[in-house]
Amino acid sequence: MRLSLGQQMQLAQKQVLAPRMIQSMEILQLPIMALQERIEQEMEDNPCLDLVEPSEDSDREEPVEEYESAEDGERELVVKEDANNEDDFERLINMADNLPDDYEERSRPSRGQMEADADRAHDAMANMVARPESLSDYLSHQLSWFEADDEVRKMADRIIYSLDSNGYLKTPLEELLPPLPADLNGDADALRVKQMAVAERALALVQHLDPPGVGARSLKECLRLQLTPGMPFYEELSTLIEMHLEDLENNRLPLISKKTGYSIELIQEAWEELRKLKPKPGADFSETSVPGVTPDVFVEKGDDGTYKVRLEDGQIPSLYISPYYRNLLRQAGGADDKTREYIKRKINAAQWLIESIEQRRGTLTRVAQAIVEHQTRFLDEGPEFIVPLKMQQIADRVGVHVTTVSRAVDDKWIQAPRGIYPLKRFFVGGTTGADGEDIAWDRVRLKLQEIVDEEDKKKPFSDDALVDELAKHGITVARRTVTKYRKAMDIPSSRQRRDWSKDED
Repeated sequence: MRLSLGQQMQLAQKQVLAPRMIQSMEILQLPIMALQERIEQEMEDNPCLDLVEPSEDSDREEPVEEYESAEDGERELVVKEDANNEDDFERLINMADNLPDDYEERSRPSRGQMEADADRAHDAMANMVARPESLSDYLSHQLSWFEADDEVRKMADRIIYSLDSNGYLKTPLEELLPPLPADLNGDADALRVKQMAVAERALALVQHLDPPGVGARSLKECLRLQLTPGMPFYEELSTLIEMHLEDLENNRLPLISKKTGYSIELIQEAWEELRKLKPKPGADFSETSVPGVTPDVFVEKGDDGTYKVRLEDGQIPSLYISPYYRNLLRQAGGADDKTREYIKRKINAAQWLIESIEQRRGTLTRVAQAIVEHQTRFLDEGPEFIVPLKMQQIADRVGVHVTTVSRAVDDKWIQAPRGIYPLKRFFVGGTTGADGEDIAWDRVRLKLQEIVDEEDKKKPFSDDALVDELAKHGITVARRTVTKYRKAMDIPSSRQRRDWSKDED
């Protein structure tokens, strides 16, 4: 094989994203709260950015930047390849004539405004939800009530802080034992036996704490720890927990009756008492607070019956290029070349940010409006009337790439007359009904749940029978689809759903 060095020309196509396009996509993907944080960060990093805080008593003031209009009349970002475009800077320098006369006074916060901001910050901190007491804190506090040796107490503390969020001890006791001393003079095995005895006493102490069942190493042990002599069906519950938990899970009551001699009615009564026990005693101490959601889009119904969307961007400040730095560029001797280059670069970055925010507003509005127009029945009649919708359909309707739609709806919420929903909630797959109508999978799930709720529990429907029942409602699906949805919805099998108390035998 012959090797040689040489030069050759080759044509190739590749896509390169300009920095401002990347920034535009990032801004589009941000929800409103994250966008506010991004603006605050940019304000700290870019001295050329200035703002006028929005006022609740006045209409939103639009930035004075000018944009080239697209054919549809909407503002669009004009991508320019030259990063040092002098026309941009000349346009920015001359924008001072278009600013309000009292711009600088309004953009500078007054003493009263600063005091009001400080009061709001203080009130927000005062009204913050206190950190709830953790399971480990709760148990450690109880531990202080008991008298115990130092070794037992230290081991009990180690066990408490080794519990998982449900209150179970998943770590073997052997792994919690303290390490053997380096200068051990004696039998190591004997010391381990002594340490293990201390660990067993510590575990027993932890298992006597509240909530009952804490410190268990298995579900069976957890339920057994919650049994107390004198409670209803104590003997029967002890037998069911020790020998027949799996049979109960699979609703094999006749088999339990055959092995124990208990009647079906007695087993079911004991089972009702068993359901009162807590399989996860530590779950009550888990963090249950749900983070608040701030909708990005609001949808309102007009007098003509149509829905219109508007963006919740009243909390987004109006951004401007600082007049001070424009004046520095305008003045011939206002700054040296290095400083002027720095100002130009910062003004360029500020311009990109302002235009990206405006493009986000336009794109999100068009995408949300298209979604609302497609899901009118959902808004009018409820979630069961949602229709199949793909992101590609909205992309074709709006005239953007499907990835743009994906970024626009990502982590965004919409306030509708029936509640607050994530925008992604409106995108669902579906199937075709017997009459040729498109049916969303959500509607299939709702109908499946309705059929199961109304079935005769003495003879519950099998998955094949559920397919037939759905077909009676015009929904044609395969058996494997029914099985998949049933499991995803935590609907037990027909055997597990059967109510043996209604058996006439």
